[in-house]
Amino acid sequence: MATLPLYIGLLFPGARYLLIIRAFRLIRIFRVFKLFNFLNEGELLLASLRESSKKIAVFFLFVVILVTSIGTVMYMIEGTQPNSEFNNIPNSIYWAIVTMTTVGYGDITPVTGFGKFLSAIVMLIGYTIIAVPTGIVSVTMMKEYKRRMEKECPNCHRSGHEDNARFCKYCGHQLEE
Repeated sequence: MATLPLYIGLLFPGARYLLIIRAFRLIRIFRVFKLFNFLNEGELLLASLRESSKKIAVFFLFVVILVTSIGTVMYMIEGTQPNSEFNNIPNSIYWAIVTMTTVGYGDITPVTGFGKFLSAIVMLIGYTIIAVPTGIVSVTMMKEYKRRMEKECPNCHRSGHEDNARFCKYCGHQLEE
């Protein structure tokens, strides 16, 4: 349908107004609906995020406390230096967030040796902090996947069925919902 106007225009030169039918090329956008094949995986991810949300919230609260503490310590170290960008605690907390998330804008930088050392420590902590929520969600995903795969057949008592299976793949008996 999308290429039909081209051929009609070649056969009938006065039919160039049919080029508006090229709008049918927009039908290609509907290829996105093929992604519904991955709906089960998306449900698994959402279930894992829901289940691990409390752990992530506790971890996020810990990170907020850590950033506030590090920002305050950096203000105490660098705040007394002349022409320092660490002139108040909120600026120092902003620096700690930017450094810990490995964004590193460079608009606020330490000038003392101890400040640079603390900055390096915060950078290393930032790398480890990024990995923790990923690990929390991954472990939860594996537990949820394993739970879904452990559908046990009431007839032969074997497990390992797909999460959407209705019948046992070993004996053919109907699985319980």
